[in-house]
Amino acid sequence: MNEERDLTDEQVLRMNAEKKLKLTQNENSITGIETDVKRLVHELQVHQIELEMQNEELRKANERTEAALRKYTMMYDFAPMGYFSLDHTGLICELNFTGAELLGERRFSLLNSNFKLYVSEETLLTFNNFLSMVYLGKSKQSCELMIGSDPEHFCNVYVEAIVTGDENKCLLSVVDISAFNKQNYL
Repeated sequence: MNEERDLTDEQVLRMNAEKKLKLTQNENSITGIETDVKRLVHELQVHQIELEMQNEELRKANERTEAALRKYTMMYDFAPMGYFSLDHTGLICELNFTGAELLGERRFSLLNSNFKLYVSEETLLTFNNFLSMVYLGKSKQSCELMIGSDPEHFCNVYVEAIVTGDENKCLLSVVDISAFNKQNYL
């Protein structure tokens, strides 16, 4: 109290203002914590909604991907021409159902077997040269072959192939031209 008597009115006013400020700051710090908590809850709620929206977009993208896969499967597996993927030695890496039918075997039994085993002896040299040209030239090549699992039931086919850049695989399309050749001879 003695100290306050020695102080000027301005100094006392200042001291009282600082005391009041400290009280207000203590009350505000509690209010500040509540504000921080509210802000954090708000941010978490916004983040949760963002995640739900992203999840919905991912679900839609997954549905589109599955639809595209079904479409690709139908176009590839059930195409009216044989499709094969071969390595540089002629090993069958992939094929569709029509390709398996042309070779006279079940599809999955043909995987990792050599395509050359199903080429007639008469056209094997043609196929070997053809495969070499496809891999050397990196451009589309074509030829005619006789293929099948039974020499009595070979079919004449027209083959086109190209090598893919990514996997260095030979993509082969094979069309049965047996009926076409018979019509030309009649």
